[in-house]
Amino acid sequence: MTIGEVSKKYGITAETLRYYERIGLIPPVPRQANGHRDYDELCCRRIELLKSFRGAGVRLSSLAEYLSLCDGSDDSRRMRLCILKGQRKMLADRICSLKCSPDRLDMRIRCESECKAR
Repeated sequence: MTIGEVSKKYGITAETLRYYERIGLIPPVPRQANGHRDYDELCCRRIELLKSFRGAGVRLSSLAEYLSLCDGSDDSRRMRLCILKGQRKMLADRICSLKCSPDRLDMRIRCESECKAR
């Protein structure tokens, strides 16, 4: 797949895809004879993983650490699990905070409405 096709399929800009490759989150993308990137199945699976992790708010630094451990030996399972659990906790905390946000906004709206009515 071309970079344009991958960009469209995953909703990620071509610039972001190049950046992910440059910093090592995507393995080096095979090139066509003309030098254009030709994303293979391995690259696409990695992009799907990155997209889902980023959608969950996982930081690029944590992703890079996790992926470097995935590309290593099986001895890193405990470390990978620790990273995933840490990211899971951060996401749960963020969800909890977001759940409180509408109540806080409602309170401020009531306060502003009451102040205006005076």
